[in-house]
Amino acid sequence: MALTVIGLVVLALVLVTQGAVRRAERLAPPLGRFHDGPGGRLHYTDHGSGHAIVLIHGLGGNLRNFAPDLVAHLAARYRVIAIDRPGAGYSTVIGPMPDLPAQAALIAALIEALELGPVTLAGHSLGGALSLALVEARPDLVARLALIAPLTQEIGEIPPQFRTLMIPSRLLRLVFAWLVVCPLGVLAGRARRLPAFDPDPVPASFASVGGGALLFRPGTFDAASCDAQSVRGVLGAIIAGYGAIDRPVAVLFGRDDGILAPALHGEAFVTQVAGAQCTLVDGGHMLPYVHPLITARWIEGVIAGAAA
Repeated sequence: MALTVIGLVVLALVLVTQGAVRRAERLAPPLGRFHDGPGGRLHYTDHGSGHAIVLIHGLGGNLRNFAPDLVAHLAARYRVIAIDRPGAGYSTVIGPMPDLPAQAALIAALIEALELGPVTLAGHSLGGALSLALVEARPDLVARLALIAPLTQEIGEIPPQFRTLMIPSRLLRLVFAWLVVCPLGVLAGRARRLPAFDPDPVPASFASVGGGALLFRPGTFDAASCDAQSVRGVLGAIIAGYGAIDRPVAVLFGRDDGILAPALHGEAFVTQVAGAQCTLVDGGHMLPYVHPLITARWIEGVIAGAAA
C-alpha cells in the first residue's frame, strides 16, 4: 500500500511537471533564429542595424530576460543580438554542459558567423562573467563591456537561494527537478515572487514576456546547476585576467541587489580593471527586465563613452 501511494505521488508530480513544461513553452516559445555550431545550437534574436550589442543573460535565465522595451530602445540605433546561453532557453549543447570559457567560445563563433565585428557585450549576472571570459579570450571581437549586475568575484558560501543547484549527480538533479523544483516552481510562479527580483516586485508579464515560465523546466534546472557548480572552478582564472583587459568596461548595479553585492562585484571590481566605471541606480538584481529603459540608456551612454 505504501509503495502504491508513493508511486501515485511520484506520478502526480511528474504529470504536474509535464504540464508545466508544456504551458511554459506555450507562454514563451522561441522568438528568433538558430545557429548550428560544433558545440550545439544557439537560439538568438536579431533586431536593428548598426553597431552590434550582444545581450547575454544570467543563471537559469534566457534571452527574454532583456525586456522588449530595452531591446526596442537600443534597436532604434543599434543592431541588438540577444542570445540564449548554451543549454539555456532554447539553446542546446552537444555532450557535457560547457563551462564559461567554452560557452564564450560558442558565442564567439556566433559573433564571427554573423560578421558582427567588434561588439558591445552587455552581460547580466552570470552573463557578465561570461562576457569577461570572452573578452579575455577573444579581445578582437569586443569593442567594450557593459556589465549589468555582473558576477565578478569568487563566492565563498553559497547563498541559500542557490544551494539546491549544488547537486553533483546529474541523475539526482533531474529527479529533484522533476519531483520537487518544477512542482514548487508552479506554486512560486502563482505567488509572483522570485528572490532574484527583490526588492522589486515581479512584473505580471514576466512568466510569458520575460520567459520566467521557462525557469522551472527540468532542463533549465539541470543547466543552471551545471553552471553554478562549474563557475567555481573557472572564475579564478577569469579574475586573474582582469589586469590584462584593455577594452572599456562599465558596470551597472542596483543599490538593493540581493543576489550579488554591488560593493564587491561592482565597486571593488572596477578597481581591478584599468579605467573601469561603476554606476549605481535604484533597484534590485533584475534591472534589464524591471528597469529596461534605465538600463538601455545606460548602455547607450557606455557606447558613447559617457557612462559616469
